[in-house]
Amino acid sequence: MAHWLSLPNSKPVVENGQFPTILIGNIQKPIEVLSIVRTIFSFPTTVNETSARIVAAGVVAQAVLFLLVRSGWLLVPLAFGFAARVVSGPSLSPLGQFATKVATAPIERRFGIDSRLVPGAPKRFAQSIGLVFTAGASIAWLLGAPSVAVALIAGLLVAASLEAGAGICLGCIVYNAIWGCADCADITRRSPSLERVAPG
Repeated sequence: MAHWLSLPNSKPVVENGQFPTILIGNIQKPIEVLSIVRTIFSFPTTVNETSARIVAAGVVAQAVLFLLVRSGWLLVPLAFGFAARVVSGPSLSPLGQFATKVATAPIERRFGIDSRLVPGAPKRFAQSIGLVFTAGASIAWLLGAPSVAVALIAGLLVAASLEAGAGICLGCIVYNAIWGCADCADITRRSPSLERVAPG
């Protein structure tokens, strides 16, 4: 069965293989809808360690700001950032985009840091823990328990500081303890194809 995607000033034409094709003017462009969605809502199989530490530094800054100001709305970008990174890696996360697209390359050049790729699954698990902490803090704040919110964000600050400052990922350690992860180290040179993976 054919499925058509309607766009202004366009008309559908016969599907080309798996994905629908639309006619825009005189140019046919395949719209690989499922492929685009999967690309956005997926976590990288490998993660650039520098990018991960930059993201952690951003979390540190946000957590410190919340602990100083004690304003509940500051929990919104924190929780959203973790949720976005859990479901899409850096794709939907402003902080993730800044880390991977803007900050990583110049920082590595400036300080002579070699790109290190680590497995994505433990990093995603760590982001999930961050989401639990920030969502819990948000709920606690809404329920009138600011001390609980402060305690949760303080714990998050400790974990993020270790990641940003020393490259110690507590969530990755927990992941390794539960499921095991022999590759939870630098895997950049294990396969030539991995060396071409963009920072994630």
